[in-house]
Amino acid sequence: MLKNTAVFVRIAIIATCLLAVNGIALAHHGWSWTTGGNIELEGVIVSAELGLPHGVVTVDADGEIWKVEVGQPWRNERAGLGETDFAPGKEMRFVGEPSSDIDDRVMKAERIFIGDKEHALYPERD
Repeated sequence: MLKNTAVFVRIAIIATCLLAVNGIALAHHGWSWTTGGNIELEGVIVSAELGLPHGVVTVDADGEIWKVEVGQPWRNERAGLGETDFAPGKEMRFVGEPSSDIDDRVMKAERIFIGDKEHALYPERD
């Protein structure tokens, strides 16, 4: 009986940890962590990590380093963006929602502009 109890306790602890981590990930990957209002950010790409659950682009905006969450690979492609568009040194303008703590310098992009060309990641949002 004691052996089964120990196994049950281990399984319960592992399940609790997995649910906690998953909950944190889901909370961040929605929009609840943003302000709900849009800002514009213009800068030069320093680096990009594209992939799942979404891409993150590091941007130098007049000496301030920002992390910009862009779309999943399929969303970027649907918006007309490829990996080479996010190459270091490229200039971009992002429109999207910043973190509710602006000092984090993190935003979730809704639209990306390269020159005058608009790439709508979330065309349903404004």
